[in-house]
Amino acid sequence: MSLAVLPSRRRRVLPGFGLSLGFTLTYLSLIVLVPLVAVFTKSTALGAAEFWQVVTSPRVVASYRLSFGAALLAAAINVVFGLTLAWALVRYDFAGKRIIDALIDLPFALPTAVAGIALTAIYAENGWLGQYLAPLGIKVAYTPLGVLVALVFIGLPFVVRTVQPVLEDLDIEFEEAAASLGATRWQTVRRVVLPMLVPALLTGFALAFARAVGEYGSVIFIAGNLPFVSEITPLIIITKLEQYDYAGATAVAAVMLVVSFVLLFVINALQAWSARSSERAR
Repeated sequence: MSLAVLPSRRRRVLPGFGLSLGFTLTYLSLIVLVPLVAVFTKSTALGAAEFWQVVTSPRVVASYRLSFGAALLAAAINVVFGLTLAWALVRYDFAGKRIIDALIDLPFALPTAVAGIALTAIYAENGWLGQYLAPLGIKVAYTPLGVLVALVFIGLPFVVRTVQPVLEDLDIEFEEAAASLGATRWQTVRRVVLPMLVPALLTGFALAFARAVGEYGSVIFIAGNLPFVSEITPLIIITKLEQYDYAGATAVAAVMLVVSFVLLFVINALQAWSARSSERAR
C-alpha cells in the first residue's frame, strides 16, 4: 500500500499575511477613508434643498466647468506631448539629453506657489513671453488659458514618467518586423506601438488629471481668480472655509470627490479593457 504524500504548504519569505493586511487596511482607513467620510458627514449638516442650492449656484457651477474642463484638456495635451518627449528621450541620443530628463521632474520638486509666480511673471502682459503675445491678442495670465498652462506644466511629468519605462522595455524588433512586412511608419505606430502604449498613456492621463483637478497653489497666481471667468473650485472651497462656512465648503468638496471618482473609475475601466485587448492581440 502506497502512502500519499500530502503537499506541504508553501513557505513564504515574509510571513504574516493577516498582520500585513490589517496594517494596510488600518493605514488606508486613517489616511484616506476617514477624511473622505468626514467630508460627506459634514456636508449633511445642510438640508437637501440647501445642499443643492450651494452646489448648483451659478458661481460654483462656473468653477466646476473651469476646473474639470481645464484638467481634462491639460491631461489630454500632456498625453500627446508627454509621449513625444518620452519617445525622444528613449529612442534618440542628443546633446543635453540628461539635462532635459532632469528638468522633467522639476514640477515635482518645485513648490506650487513658486511655479505659479514664475508662470505669471512669464505670461503677464509685461512678462518675457506675454509682451510678445499681447500684441497678437493672446492673453494668458488672468484668463482660463493661464489656468490651462499651469495645469499642463504640473501634469507633464506624470505622463512622461509613466510612458518612459514602457518605451524602454518595448522591443524595437516588433517595429522592424512590421517594416519588413511592408508597413508604413504610420501603420507601424498605429498598429504596433500605440496598442502597447495605450495602458500606460491612460495611466498617465489619469494621474495628470487627478493632480490637475485639485491643483491650487500654481493656479491662483496666474488665474486672477475672477468669478465666472477664471475662478477654480478649490478656491471656492478655500473662500468658504475662510468665511467659516464649513458645511458649504464640504458640500462643494463632496461634489468634486464624486465627479473625480466617477471620471477616474471610467479611465481605469478603459485602462483595464485596453490591457485585456493587448493581451488577446498578442
